[in-house]
Amino acid sequence: MVEIPTTQATRICLVRHGETEWNAERRIQGQIDIGLNATGLRQAAAAGRWLKGAGIVALYSSDLKRAWATALALGEALGLTPSAVPEMRERRYGVFEGLTYDEAKAKHPDGYAAFEGRNADYDFESGESLKAMYARVTGKLKEIAAAHPGRNVAVVLHGGVLDIINRFVRGNSLETPRDFLIPNAGLNWIAAVDGLWKLETWGETAHLEAGALDELPS
Repeated sequence: MVEIPTTQATRICLVRHGETEWNAERRIQGQIDIGLNATGLRQAAAAGRWLKGAGIVALYSSDLKRAWATALALGEALGLTPSAVPEMRERRYGVFEGLTYDEAKAKHPDGYAAFEGRNADYDFESGESLKAMYARVTGKLKEIAAAHPGRNVAVVLHGGVLDIINRFVRGNSLETPRDFLIPNAGLNWIAAVDGLWKLETWGETAHLEAGALDELPS
């Protein structure tokens, strides 16, 4: 006898925001509110066109400008109005914000070593630890999934948030070195059913021009 699943999977398309000038400069944005550059606007529009046939019924976004502008472009293509979810903001990088990665390493060598080594308790003196970020991001992700059982939704967010979600879905620790890409405007599909999560596809860029940036350190 074939068992019929009690619930259908909720599928979530996670979309990293389009490119900013600070991405191109490898400058740490954190929660500094930087907008998209011309490339980023084109990427956002391309992602929207690509997702038109994906059956997405709801759209959420970080309220930071670079994510929100990306979400507005998606919403225009999908006929949806984005809902703001501040819990999906980028990590607060404290004293690193506004610096390039090289500048952060030179000015804060001990802190940079903790950051590069993925010390889950390190909070950039006035920022946010990986443990604190994990709690806020995964809590909201579970809420979004629970609100749309068996449906497809999209969430526009940031590289650091995607890093957390990938580890959560795959069951990997926060300290594990990154073994996946996080390109600007990349599409990442995950699914949840009966409280179990799985990764379907990651880092899709077929809709983009060549050269989508993954400027984050591994």
